[in-house]
Amino acid sequence: MKKNIGYTDKIIRLIIAFVLLLLVWFDVIVNHTAQIVVLVIALIAAITSFLDYCPLYEPFKINTNKRAKPEGDE
Repeated sequence: MKKNIGYTDKIIRLIIAFVLLLLVWFDVIVNHTAQIVVLVIALIAAITSFLDYCPLYEPFKINTNKRAKPEGDE
């Protein structure tokens, strides 16, 4: 599992997760099902941020990690 999330991407994901948690905490989102969906999205954003890896980036060959070596250089 190669790291494919850069620093800026990581910070944006953490901010999104935090904002989503605040929306649920302050009952801005009142529907219980919607709250669960938003919490799952926040959890996924936080986990991918801490792991520096996003599985959805793989099929599209997206890599925001500036420190990663290009695929062919080893």
